[in-house]
Amino acid sequence: MRFSPLSAIEFGWETFKKRPWFFAGAVVILLVANILNVGITSGVNTLSGGTLEEPTLFANLVNLALSALILMGAVAFFLAAHDDPNGVDYSVLWHPTPYWKFFAASLLTSLAIGFGLVLLIVPGLIAMVLFMFSTFLVVDRGVGPFEAMRASMELTKGNRWAVFGFAVLTALIVVLGVLALGVGLLVAVPIVGLATAYAYRFLSGGPENAAAADAELAA
Repeated sequence: MRFSPLSAIEFGWETFKKRPWFFAGAVVILLVANILNVGITSGVNTLSGGTLEEPTLFANLVNLALSALILMGAVAFFLAAHDDPNGVDYSVLWHPTPYWKFFAASLLTSLAIGFGLVLLIVPGLIAMVLFMFSTFLVVDRGVGPFEAMRASMELTKGNRWAVFGFAVLTALIVVLGVLALGVGLLVAVPIVGLATAYAYRFLSGGPENAAAADAELAA
């Protein structure tokens, strides 16, 4: 079976509808965490002699470290929400292990995509597709960054155009959320997070996982 971007989005929407206020609350928690990150980073930047226009290296490192911790919690949460949407709770948002593997995978993936975008954009889009599930693999399997990147490339093999289409669709959903006075992000972010977890489970587990997810939708 081929991966269907629309099936992933449908799963995200239908699962969101089961507990809309709960999933919106998770987005609020992540937003507060990011605001705290900005505040802490700004304080560190001021203390280390930086300015708003030219933050210090130390402040940037603190920001990267905290951002990775927040993203790691988000990935763990949406994986757990995909697997058990009625039983998952907010405690899953705190998922600090294996932190350094996740930090390295996140950093390497971002560098690969950023470097590729500088090189005429297309290489960056290719890197985005190839390494889309690197961080999910670290959280789900506890593998190291290079193994996660290699495994992500294997997962997307044969479905890369579909994965690219999925990335475009999720980006559009987030843009619509922003345009809806930002409040739309309370809906857009959970849909995208759940849909991405679906995509990862489908590609890593084969048709059996997709069938199980579809059965869960119908329940």
